Amino acid sequence: MDKTTQVISNEMAAFENYFKDAVKSRVPLLDRIMRYIVNRKGKQLRPKFVLLSAKLGGEINDSTLRAASLVELLHTATLVHDDVVDDATKRRDFFSVNALWKNKVAVLVGDYLLSKGLLLSLDNNDFDVLKILSEAVKMMSEGELLQMEKARNLNVSEDVYYEIIKGKTASLLSSACGAGACTTFKDTEKINLLKFFGEKTGMAFQIKDDLFDYGNENIGKPTGNDIKEKKLTLPLIYTLNNCDKALRKKIIYIVKNENTNRDKVKFVIDAVNQSGGIEYAYKKMFAFRDEALTILYQFPENEVRGALEELVRYTTDRKY
Repeated sequence: MDKTTQVISNEMAAFENYFKDAVKSRVPLLDRIMRYIVNRKGKQLRPKFVLLSAKLGGEINDSTLRAASLVELLHTATLVHDDVVDDATKRRDFFSVNALWKNKVAVLVGDYLLSKGLLLSLDNNDFDVLKILSEAVKMMSEGELLQMEKARNLNVSEDVYYEIIKGKTASLLSSACGAGACTTFKDTEKINLLKFFGEKTGMAFQIKDDLFDYGNENIGKPTGNDIKEKKLTLPLIYTLNNCDKALRKKIIYIVKNENTNRDKVKFVIDAVNQSGGIEYAYKKMFAFRDEALTILYQFPENEVRGALEELVRYTTDRKY
């Protein structure tokens, strides 16, 4: 992401200072946990989308930096809570908050991050940004709950899968682009266009994440993890819809009853690979990516648009 780094290097440095200040607490335990989180930051894709979407419309300002911080606060809060829900002890090869400080503390840390994000916007009257991000929080919760509901009977169609990932993943990336845009653009149509761009990018991003479950890359979580958690992702959904009844019955039985058996999980992964499920998922991922780029190309060609294109392509080409 060389172009992205060059275009917003100063703004990313300013954002990181904003974010560090935003998570400060008067409680020693919280401060210790916040330092742990900040020092183990990920790729920070969402703040980058905020900053670049804003820069597409004008100069980045304090409101933009606060929007990027709010997005990262909300994203971090959801990750902390997700690790509790999934009983995960590792994230990106580091111990999760719940693994080090137990579930009760982790839940409260997630709540703290969420409240800090809301106050950051309210204290500065960033109501447009807050409205956009609040909608994302609602959609993320709905997406996760819909996935849990469907996992009970493994009744997930391709359309329902898209509805799930639109809520749990794409909504935050869509809101990141929209929040950034509303700090520099005056045209509502342009803001909505960038939200739509973020949504399509987010759909491609999640499909790529789901494909990692069937590969050999070291991505910080074990291969077959989605199967063990009874999550029906696009490669598996395609396989179930295109295999014979006997194989379909066997796969469903394994996912329901033998999802912790390593050999059985490997059988499902092999079946997905042999059925064409991987190729189909890649095809859909690239289709969403291309839709995002088509929207992006409606904006004037410049270095900012080029950096956004690079970031979009990174979401589908990344190795982890």
